[in-house]
Amino acid sequence: MVKIIIYAGLSIPFSEAKEILDSTTDVEVIYKRPIQRGDLSQALKETPDIIGIIDGVFHQNSAVGHKEILNVLKKDVKVFGASSMGALRASELDTLGMVGIGYVYNQYASGEVDSDDAVAVMLDSDTLEPLSEPLINMKYVFENAVAKNILTSDEKDELLNIAKKTYYPKRNYAKTLSDSNLDSDKKGELIDFIRESKDIKKEDAKELLTHIKKIAKI
Repeated sequence: MVKIIIYAGLSIPFSEAKEILDSTTDVEVIYKRPIQRGDLSQALKETPDIIGIIDGVFHQNSAVGHKEILNVLKKDVKVFGASSMGALRASELDTLGMVGIGYVYNQYASGEVDSDDAVAVMLDSDTLEPLSEPLINMKYVFENAVAKNILTSDEKDELLNIAKKTYYPKRNYAKTLSDSNLDSDKKGELIDFIRESKDIKKEDAKELLTHIKKIAKI
């Protein structure tokens, strides 16, 4: 029996995570709320084989520390990260054994993004519902809008500069577009594109869970 611990709930709801992992035979999966400082020492008492870090706290409580993750790796527990806090920590510890997966991880690992503010959101502490838009999602959408000739490169840069200057709990598409110099037609076209776009943090979370499902069968 392979035991897996997954820290999630924000980038991907537990119900959707379970649809991916819970069909795997000979696997026990324990789902936990976004990780914070001290959680991994408790997790080790449950003797996991694999830990997947997707979501974690940034400012509400102390974030999970590098030494905590390294201590888990020393116990021969496989640790994977994606989407949010997991992607950030994986980019910092990928040369020491933590495995990063997905777009957000690659953005951090390449140096394209270097601030935890890029994945931070305001959330409802009870339901874990996001109440703001993460900058990394906006970056992904605006860059795709340039590729689809909906935005020019300069317009994309203007929107991202507005979003970066907005304190993360108040960051959303409506405010960003309202503060921009885009004309009404361009805003309307972009809004339609945003509605059709993927939530890249969720897509990365799915990729991590799918990867863990595959290796858990080995």
